[in-house]
Amino acid sequence: SMRAGDCFNDSQEVIDAGGDAVEAQDLAALPCTEPHDNEVYAVFDLSLERFPGAEALSDMASDQCLERFESFVGMSYEESILNIYPIYPTEVSWSQRSDREIICAVYHMELEKLTGSMKGSGI
Repeated sequence: SMRAGDCFNDSQEVIDAGGDAVEAQDLAALPCTEPHDNEVYAVFDLSLERFPGAEALSDMASDQCLERFESFVGMSYEESILNIYPIYPTEVSWSQRSDREIICAVYHMELEKLTGSMKGSGI
């Protein structure tokens, strides 16, 4: 399971999915001191009983991650060179594993590798 402060690279599953329906189990954490593609900055559970649909869940995850962005990075999303990468349950993980976890990660908008934590980076 991913935690805030974990860093990871895009796996082949992430690349193949093109940002859709990525499972957290497909992500392998690595030290943030090594060059990396993404950093997790927030992890939380939704308190919904029913699966709201993929599009609605994507919108909820994006909105919730956006709310947490500035306090982590130290700069507004609009001014930052970082982008938000929300990871949220699939319909299968929701129903079969009671997965309600949202993972918020950041990555460089131009897909450059990050080095170190982006916490308080102001970039």
